[in-house]
Amino acid sequence: MKFVLHILVVAAALAVAHLAISGIELRGGSDWSEAGTLIVVALIFGIVNAVIKPIVKTVGCALYVLTLGLIGLVVNGLLLWLSSWVAGKLSLPFHITGFWPAFWGAIIVGVISWIMGLILDGRRKAGSGRGRRAHAAAR
Repeated sequence: MKFVLHILVVAAALAVAHLAISGIELRGGSDWSEAGTLIVVALIFGIVNAVIKPIVKTVGCALYVLTLGLIGLVVNGLLLWLSSWVAGKLSLPFHITGFWPAFWGAIIVGVISWIMGLILDGRRKAGSGRGRRAHAAAR
């Protein structure tokens, strides 16, 4: 369930990035078609991040240290751009026109995913019921 929720959050973040940045193109017919495309692209982005990002972090460890982690923004942009390329190879109507739209899109996706993660994790902890009972039992 957590995986599906994460994919939906990334798909929503991609939709916001598409609306905010002119270089992120989504050429779908209906709203449902665009939503399905965004969900598949979010899945592709998740797979690309899971497979390639650890390799890039390991190989480029010195750059991460040298730039105090700012190279991570560039890496995330390149991974989003790569996801766009994979989507194109799968004939999905999602395309990023260049590095800068991918860079800013990755920042938007990262910030929105982070905020939604905080909100959803907070709800999950508050909704578990264990918080108040465990705190009361500890007294």
